[in-house]
Amino acid sequence: MVPLLFAAGFFLYRGFSDEMNDRMDAELMSEEIQWLRYLQTEADNGATFVLRTPEIVIAPVNAPLTDFPKIADTYGSTPNDRTLYRQLTHTVPINGISYLIKIRRTQEQKVAMKANVTRIMLVVFAGLFVATLLFTWLISKSLWKPFRLSLKKIREAELQKMEAVRFENSDIVEFNELNASLNVMTDKVYSDYVTMKEFTENAAHEMQTPLAVAQSKMELLLQDTNLTDSQVQAIIDTGTALSRLSKLNQSLLLLAKIENNQYETNELISLTDVTQKYLKLFEEVIKDKQVEIKTNFPGNFQVRLHPLLADSLISNLLGNAVKYNFRGGSISIKVTANEYAISNTSQLPGIEEKQLFKRFNKSKTSSDTSNGLGLAIVKKICDTHQLAITYRVEDNVHAFMVQPKMIDDKRK
Repeated sequence: MVPLLFAAGFFLYRGFSDEMNDRMDAELMSEEIQWLRYLQTEADNGATFVLRTPEIVIAPVNAPLTDFPKIADTYGSTPNDRTLYRQLTHTVPINGISYLIKIRRTQEQKVAMKANVTRIMLVVFAGLFVATLLFTWLISKSLWKPFRLSLKKIREAELQKMEAVRFENSDIVEFNELNASLNVMTDKVYSDYVTMKEFTENAAHEMQTPLAVAQSKMELLLQDTNLTDSQVQAIIDTGTALSRLSKLNQSLLLLAKIENNQYETNELISLTDVTQKYLKLFEEVIKDKQVEIKTNFPGNFQVRLHPLLADSLISNLLGNAVKYNFRGGSISIKVTANEYAISNTSQLPGIEEKQLFKRFNKSKTSSDTSNGLGLAIVKKICDTHQLAITYRVEDNVHAFMVQPKMIDDKRK
């Protein structure tokens, strides 16, 4: 639109200017004809006519004749006179005498009129441009409203609540086709989600029974006095593997339930109380490893968590701090009203950011018998309950901080 408006303004300006020049040229030609008639009359009477004024010069000259009058723009006769004139110049013969006819008319009125017209055109075009932008924006906003509503629903959609997401029809055919396709897609996604959820729950539940049976059978076999040492060791190794498989199954089931939001969070849980509980549960392990515990509880960090998830969060963090510590090391726990921080000494290198909360990520430099899901469970609990967890390592001290996401975002 902008180039078109400029082009239209240019052509309108040129057309207006040419029209005014044509009108003035016609007036100059008409005045010249009147003077020619007057000169002819004076010449017939035997008189020689001379007239010199700022606007008209008529006098005999010794110059070649011109077939046609010449009309052009010019300025005043003095260097300081910058007044614009439209001037007609013509050398004609009158009874054998060459006369120079020079007629000029000031164009100040034309200049003023052109300035006014230009100003009006600019105002009109600017108003037209602004009005076009405004109406285009209003019309576009109205037309794209169904699309914006559908986009908002897509952005706010949650997998476990996908069944309730419906995309309504609108007055626009293309958006109706889009919404119909989105409805089919969401139904398919939710159906696949329910199928996968049921499969995961059923598989995890059904696996627990045969695993428990296999473990009990291994324990019965260990009571047989006729077993050789190698057989006993094989049974112990098998029992250990079954135990790890059972823990892995329970962890995966826990992750699936957290992702599916199957734990209601209607009560506030004190992480200070949960920490004190697990410090007592891990007391024997801590003493055996001779780890020094340093606690500082100036505040009470309360979060809206299911008790089972609160236990899982603290037990994984504290368990890792004990497991990956060295004999004679230390663990520091600080709880404020808006932060839960736990740090431990360790001879292991820091965890890479990409591997930090990755599932089945286990330390390669220690005799780690875990399933590598502890930190993944911690991360999933935090993500689904508006908590932010950060990690840093400095001088062989590994630290995890849990904070409400709002406070964490402000600090960032």
